[in-house]
Amino acid sequence: MQLIAFGVILTAVKPSLAIPAFARKYGLPCSACHEAWPKLNNFGQTFRDNGYQLGQGHDAPIYQDPGYWPIAFRMTPTWHRESSNPQPIDSVPGDPSSGTIAGTVTKSGLDISAVDLLVAGTLYKNVSFFTQPFLTNTGVSLSQMWIRFDNLLGSHWLNVKMGKFEPDLPISEERTLTLDNTGGEYFDYHFRPAGDNNVFGGIGDFQLGFELQGHSDNSYTRYSIAMLTSGDGRPNLQVSSTYNVFANFTQGFELPKLGLQRVGVFGYLGQSPTYFQTNGGTVIAGTGTGNRSFYRAGAYGLWYFGKFDVSTFFEHGQDNVYLGNSTPANQPALLPAGAAGPSWNGGFAEAHYTYNPRLILISRYEVLRMSRQANSSIPSDLGDLDAWTVGYRWYPFMSSRAGLAWVQEYSHLLTPDAAPAFGTTEHKSSYLMGFDFDF
Repeated sequence: MQLIAFGVILTAVKPSLAIPAFARKYGLPCSACHEAWPKLNNFGQTFRDNGYQLGQGHDAPIYQDPGYWPIAFRMTPTWHRESSNPQPIDSVPGDPSSGTIAGTVTKSGLDISAVDLLVAGTLYKNVSFFTQPFLTNTGVSLSQMWIRFDNLLGSHWLNVKMGKFEPDLPISEERTLTLDNTGGEYFDYHFRPAGDNNVFGGIGDFQLGFELQGHSDNSYTRYSIAMLTSGDGRPNLQVSSTYNVFANFTQGFELPKLGLQRVGVFGYLGQSPTYFQTNGGTVIAGTGTGNRSFYRAGAYGLWYFGKFDVSTFFEHGQDNVYLGNSTPANQPALLPAGAAGPSWNGGFAEAHYTYNPRLILISRYEVLRMSRQANSSIPSDLGDLDAWTVGYRWYPFMSSRAGLAWVQEYSHLLTPDAAPAFGTTEHKSSYLMGFDFDF
């Protein structure tokens, strides 16, 4: 009941993927690669690590029917409801002279997602590629585009990728099972403290660079090390000439009667500019300088207990004092009294219960806590959050030609001191139901 290789969840703010084209290519059932589309099982992870190849000597496109084209579409028509409070609203609607009060803003209705056009596969034996144009109501963007050379020197341990791609994240956000606006992505993957001007937007952002990746024959042991341009995925050399490094190391092991478990550690170390060269006061793109350091590091685990599984994730982050206070590094006198580099800790636990191959239940709790703010003027808990998500995905059908999932989910987010104009705790909620399908 799932698709054969790669899948990504579609939200209003994040691209997504799902490629039934691989199922069509190899004539395998979708459940060969997925626990619940788009969530991969170990066979799917190994297939992906091998560059979308089964390694049986017929992976190159020359062996495929001339009519075969490795392309897929992903779409999600939905009904959703969004609510946020407190928000500043006129006490008499439409009358700005009536004064501002705290109120609740709610909206709901039918909607459509963006559309993913996905092309991926092999150009030749051990040469794989991926391209992802992302079509929205306002235009087209190129979310990912890369080429990879697999099994260099005849070894699974040497694979090199170049282009724009998702770093080899501990728990891929491209395969999250939730879609709604509040719970459709991991907040810890994209967090930046209040008042911080770090160009880096988080480990969940697509990046431009090289990646060296390797794995054992069964992908129980995996590593990846990427050198990334420090522009947070922006093309055309818009930021600076420095580079960042992302690394991830994973180990899988079997537990009697429970199956495969995975644990791992990761780190992202980089530099971000604090000011740019200018021409008459106008910033010259790509000339970022006064670079200061930042890092993200953590550990994770994927735990299986029969039909029940839990993904656990922890991350610690810290930015340099100049980044945290949005201050040029060549003007230290502008740092506020008591300035410091902000730091924080965050994590989540996400549980799934696969009732049967057509129904999976989902729940997640995510938390983030600031351990040090950039300066004393920032409330100590600004940036903290608690987020809950529950939902399910039911698959009426899933074949090598197309797939359909009926989804319902609810999420709630609490952020202290974040309510605009009031400085109190902001509550946001999102309820979504609809169809997630691809072809």
